[in-house]
Amino acid sequence: MTAQIIDGKAIATALKQDLKIATEQRLSEGKRKPGLAVVLIGGDPASKVYVGSKRRSCEEIGFKSDSYDLPETTTEAELLTLIDTLNNDPEIDGILVQLPLPDHINSDTVIQHIAADKDVDGFHPYNMGLLAQNNPQLRPCTPKGVMTLLNKTGIDLVGKEAVIIGQSNIVGRPMALELLAARCTITVCHSRTADLEFHVRRADVLVVGVGIANFIHGDWIKPGAVVIDVGINRLENGKLAGDVDFESAKEKAGYITPVPGGVGPMTVATLLENTLYAAENLHSD
Repeated sequence: MTAQIIDGKAIATALKQDLKIATEQRLSEGKRKPGLAVVLIGGDPASKVYVGSKRRSCEEIGFKSDSYDLPETTTEAELLTLIDTLNNDPEIDGILVQLPLPDHINSDTVIQHIAADKDVDGFHPYNMGLLAQNNPQLRPCTPKGVMTLLNKTGIDLVGKEAVIIGQSNIVGRPMALELLAARCTITVCHSRTADLEFHVRRADVLVVGVGIANFIHGDWIKPGAVVIDVGINRLENGKLAGDVDFESAKEKAGYITPVPGGVGPMTVATLLENTLYAAENLHSD
């Protein structure tokens, strides 16, 4: 068996094309452009790459894109003042503050300061709470993007054994809620789980996001399983690798996402999807 590769790049491109068409339709009806404000503190190279990708994607599909590149010395108070301004800007539907933030700025304080109806990252406690109640509004981008990938495989998720490895607020916890809403049976593990191999071998659907290269051995994979690798790690030779040993895992899995080109592109596309949702459903025209 060789797994079918889930092409996240192609699926994300198709999603962005749909968003572009929806935006053009919105403009033809005399409505304003959806607006996304992206805030970057400091010069972290990886963050610059992510932010650049988000800004280019906004332009491609016709969104209003406001950029705020602030120095590393920006204080928490100054950042919160900017967020206040964006919260009150009627042309801004989404506010993205790129993480991680410098040590002197509390990320939780910043996330909670963003208006819940402009929290297109989906991290605000209000939005996480709605997801926990199975009444989602703005959903965390990476887990929502994973659900889009899973839906595109055409696999019926109802009743499947789903194992999530990772417990972060960005991926692991909301991913468990998404799969629970899809009527999977959920097990949440992490890097310290006893006998992790036992749990992996049970998984019909395996989602891994721990940030450790090749952490999951391919021979652990249940034959025919769907493997979603959220990890992205740079090896000593400069190449990128996921949290799953791709070469061995693809020999046992039924479906698998590559790294790069799997989940990553979906995160950006889903951010834009959330922004259009906010413009259409949460804000005035």
